Amino acid sequence: MRNAVYFTLFCSLLLNFSSCQHLDPPLELPVDDELKSKKLPPCAACKALVESFKKGIEKTKRGKFEGGDTAWEEDNQKSYAKSEVRLTEIQEGLCKDLTSGEIQCHDLAEELESGIEEWWFKHQDKYPDIYVYICIKYAKRCCPKDHYGVDCKQCAGFPNKVCNNNGRCKGSGTRKGNGQCQCDTGYAGETCLDCAVGYYEAYRDENKLLCSSCHASCADGCKSGGADNCQGNCKEGWKKNDDNKEGCVDINECLDNEICPGNQFCVNTEGNYSCLNCDSACNGCNGDGPDMCIKCADDHEKKDNVCINPEAIGRKERENYMRYATYLGLCIATCIILQRNVYAASVIGLIVGIYISLSEYFIANTDLQDGVPEFDFLPPFM
Repeated sequence: MRNAVYFTLFCSLLLNFSSCQHLDPPLELPVDDELKSKKLPPCAACKALVESFKKGIEKTKRGKFEGGDTAWEEDNQKSYAKSEVRLTEIQEGLCKDLTSGEIQCHDLAEELESGIEEWWFKHQDKYPDIYVYICIKYAKRCCPKDHYGVDCKQCAGFPNKVCNNNGRCKGSGTRKGNGQCQCDTGYAGETCLDCAVGYYEAYRDENKLLCSSCHASCADGCKSGGADNCQGNCKEGWKKNDDNKEGCVDINECLDNEICPGNQFCVNTEGNYSCLNCDSACNGCNGDGPDMCIKCADDHEKKDNVCINPEAIGRKERENYMRYATYLGLCIATCIILQRNVYAASVIGLIVGIYISLSEYFIANTDLQDGVPEFDFLPPFM
């Protein structure tokens, strides 16, 4: 009896321990909660609300049923289209589709609930777009396009030439901003009617201004495109044109023989230069390749003005002879087989031909022999 009691207590303790192991871990806020609680600017929050409402309108559209009383269905559709039932369906899913600002959207929906209901039942015909009625007219959180500020003033150049179509109006579409023009890259001025520093007027008429970038050598602007039309100073790597005081020409840094350190040579570029490594056969060079060496590297010597490694050249020559001898042996073997079996010889001959072609292609397109100059010790085999 006592053993049964002990066994029962043991089982009870085991069950309690097991249940403790399955307790839910401490709740952690999902990553999405940070986005849901994100605060949007007033106009952006109102736009998010009405966009969610428009999606609800789209989701609650009812298509025609197949069969049945068509006239009754059309009357029923009309009554449902602007019904309180449909409005309730839309409001139930409102803001749930948002990836950010969902909490703010719910608060705003509650605040503007009466305005939404007024638009739904009274103003849909006059204001087909709920955004215009709710965000601009009713809540006064946004302005019409190309309007700004508390009083929704018109941006400069409204309606067709806002900032001369070369910039944007600060605060456009919101109740914020000062209406000043924020010009696009390359444009300047109060209404973006001038070219910025570093740009020149490529085209202008009464409706359009086109500004293009000055040449890369111009430090203080230009009067037209190209290095010859720079005005003022030149950028680093360029100098004044002796023949044209307003132009810039490239400085050839490679005229300085000591500009590249070590076993390198200089390559001039516009406004700059690059240092590249000499060929491995060189000890100092004037350009790329073993024929441009000033001196030859160790274990190399000049032959016909080219630095070569005699040992490597000899090894390459022997390799060429062995390769061609192998090809010749394969061809002879194929001819011997041909005398006994034409079909077998044809297959083997095809395989040999493919092998030779692939071998030569592989040798010609790899860097296995790049360490030595390409000399033709033997005439081409094929």
